[in-house]
Amino acid sequence: MANPERRWRQLAVLAGQESEAAALIAEAAAERRGTQEPLLVLDRTAFNQLLPEGAVHQGLALEAEPLEAADLDDVLRALPAEGPAVIIMLDQVTDPHNVGAILRSAAAFGARAVVVPEHGAPPVTATLAKAASGALDRVPLVRVTNLSRALERLKAAGFWSCGLDEAAPAPLARLDLGHRVVLLLGSEGGGLRRLLREHCDYLARLPTRPELPSLNVSNAAAIALYELLRDPGQG
Repeated sequence: MANPERRWRQLAVLAGQESEAAALIAEAAAERRGTQEPLLVLDRTAFNQLLPEGAVHQGLALEAEPLEAADLDDVLRALPAEGPAVIIMLDQVTDPHNVGAILRSAAAFGARAVVVPEHGAPPVTATLAKAASGALDRVPLVRVTNLSRALERLKAAGFWSCGLDEAAPAPLARLDLGHRVVLLLGSEGGGLRRLLREHCDYLARLPTRPELPSLNVSNAAAIALYELLRDPGQG
């Protein structure tokens, strides 16, 4: 509701949480659509019937319209003239929990966008949105027809590309990638596909131990983002 790009219709709450809900509505930057009452107060039985079976909630549920699809050119236009800019590109990452967790890390560390293919990436569902913990409203999730062409578009905009690969000779921390970086991550099973690997300017690994060299892709993304976007003055 704090995202001015959102459009919402109604906020449902459990009885007893009306004050919190009224404050959210009063402070909302998102535009409200529809003619129904903005606030719907329900008992627990009616509230649970409103949601999918097994849904975990904190007594509030918002009916909202999907965000408009993000565009790579819009992301590029919004980049600052100076300072770090990291974009994440995901190849064959199909688990919505992982994509959501990566979006959350992207928001936490200040990445500019997460780029996924139109085919092979999970749709934006409640599962993905919950794993993202609000990051869907802060970090553009850009779907492109072809990852390789999108990567070339980013290179033309001044980005260096670095793919994570557990077998790469150099750890990520030893590379000087500049301020504009595309970080590429592949599936846990197959990693990056050959064509994307060949399009990368660099391949890098995280400093894991040989007996367990691989990480969950969302954990790997968080560690890599920390390394790329940390303030050198903070160690």
